[in-house]
Amino acid sequence: MDFDKKVIAAKLRRWEKYLEEYRLPEWDQIPDLGLYMEQVIVLLKDYLDYMPPEIKDDQFLTAATINNYVRMKIMPGPVKKRYYRVHIAYLLIICSLKQGMSLALIQKIIPMNISKDQVRDIYEQFCQQHSKAGDLFRREIRQMAGKILDHPDAPEWAAQDPSELIILTAMTGTFARLLTEKLLLMEGLDESHAGDLSLDVSRPHRSSTGKD
Repeated sequence: MDFDKKVIAAKLRRWEKYLEEYRLPEWDQIPDLGLYMEQVIVLLKDYLDYMPPEIKDDQFLTAATINNYVRMKIMPGPVKKRYYRVHIAYLLIICSLKQGMSLALIQKIIPMNISKDQVRDIYEQFCQQHSKAGDLFRREIRQMAGKILDHPDAPEWAAQDPSELIILTAMTGTFARLLTEKLLLMEGLDESHAGDLSLDVSRPHRSSTGKD
């Protein structure tokens, strides 16, 4: 892969500065006037402005997508073709998470058939964690890309170039997604149904032929 290190470094610094100031809208800032589909799509693209334009412009959110969410009972349907604060809160959470989670798992975070007050509580907690995750992400990128950014205190394991950074961030995202799925699947488990809880995670050695 061919990358200009200076361009990558400049873009990373720019994105870091933007994320530092970015926040999802507070519950009371979300319009509750009853918006039509086209207005909702424009609003969501504006709210989720931290996403790369390539993602937002390439089927980020369409009328068909929203209709599918309603049909699949991932979010409540519109009221006389109008979308209110509750609908937009659902969409903000879904669109924020769908880059790294399946819709089935997102449903566990914000299920259907809950009261408006419950939606508000879930959304406000989500906004808090979204902000924390953004701060954590910026710190991690500072370390991962420390050598690309020419930081004097970059850790030894930091990526040497953009190609290494791509693999490092991709695998970090993969492990984070696996952990998320594992945690959600443990909902309701107690010690009697949790399986092996010991710290012995060694695996038997297998030869290159796949046989013991």
